[in-house]
Amino acid sequence: MSLNIIDLIKGQLGPALVSQAAAQYGETESGISKAIDGILPAVVGGLANNSDNPLVLDAIINSSSEGIPGDLPGNSANSSSIANVLTQIFGDKLSRLVNSIATYAGISATSASSLLNTVTGATVSSISKYATDNNLDKQGISHLLNEQKGIVSTLLPAGLTFAALSMDDWDARYKFDNDKDAIKMPAQEEPQSKVEVTRSTAPNGTFPDKNTDTGGSIWKWLLPLLLLIAAAYFIWRQCEQKETTITTTMNDSGDVVTDTVNTMSTTDTATGMSATRVDEDIDLKGTSLKGYKGGMEDRMIAFLKSDGYKNAKDDNALKDTWYNFDHVNFKMGSATELEAGSEEQLKNLVAILKAYPDAKIKIGGYTDKTGDEAKNQKLSADRANFIKSWLEKQGVGSQITGADGYGSQFATVDASASDAERAVDRKMAVRFAK
Repeated sequence: MSLNIIDLIKGQLGPALVSQAAAQYGETESGISKAIDGILPAVVGGLANNSDNPLVLDAIINSSSEGIPGDLPGNSANSSSIANVLTQIFGDKLSRLVNSIATYAGISATSASSLLNTVTGATVSSISKYATDNNLDKQGISHLLNEQKGIVSTLLPAGLTFAALSMDDWDARYKFDNDKDAIKMPAQEEPQSKVEVTRSTAPNGTFPDKNTDTGGSIWKWLLPLLLLIAAAYFIWRQCEQKETTITTTMNDSGDVVTDTVNTMSTTDTATGMSATRVDEDIDLKGTSLKGYKGGMEDRMIAFLKSDGYKNAKDDNALKDTWYNFDHVNFKMGSATELEAGSEEQLKNLVAILKAYPDAKIKIGGYTDKTGDEAKNQKLSADRANFIKSWLEKQGVGSQITGADGYGSQFATVDASASDAERAVDRKMAVRFAK
């Protein structure tokens, strides 16, 4: 299964960056988040289009691999290199892309241009780091970029197509078209085949042959074709787009541990339509937290507002309701290093606990059914205890009753299932406790 490049950079483009960019550019956080959602697949697609471009490959290899600078885009040392990359992958469509993103997200073209530089810089540096960590040469990087062609169209947020981004024939040329709109191939790439027309002679003159059966014969092939297209479209819409990265690492004891991290698109199970989750304002006693509607913070606050915690008689009434973290992720193979952006949701949890000082919580870590159970148990417990220690340092330690690693004890998907199917069992979560 191909590695989704977006999985490499998701930590850099989280809520912290969105808030910083919104403040610096004078835009709304929802507009910045929406712009990033549109820019990211376009950049990944552009790099995939240029998987054999030596200038693009050189820019990746020579990137500083430092990610996004603290002062945001446009001021980094490799900004000229990023500008060259953008020129290579978008050419004369660059300005139209910027304007289309600005219109889609409701932000200024200047902000959209700066964000485009930011996302491109983050993408290039993340690929560079991944290549260094995995000893990839130019050929390896080229292969990684080329693999994105199979998934890039699925990364577009709902309501946005490559055509809407003013990419015209760009996606058709590289088979990225996922919106089934009519796209004309570039003139220079159209096949120069000669079409022969058979003519017949009739009393009234010469004219191309016609099929005199204008009614039933065309539907003999057209109707089955339309049914086939409709069935394929329905199946495609029903599929959840998931990518799983599997990394084998060595822990402090010298044991080999397989760590799996899942990336997936959010799907509305009622409609089968893909959707992109966007951070929104979640009200916490008059203070706004950034989170998903229906996400961890939203559900926890709703429960506390309803007096559900106050009315719970004992721990047994609470132990079966867990709230999964949406943004908290550990670096692969590590129980002590969080991915960039993870602390923002932990800070939200701290804010909730401080707003409701009588509430207590318990932390849990989980794995799927694959691998050595003893090692999975230890990894999940270490991660749960790390989060507990982090929260204690923020002054809410008295509200934490414990942290346990459950390994695969509560996993529901069989070990023989695919990595994507087992992803539901790999998580960090929190529940209320008495």
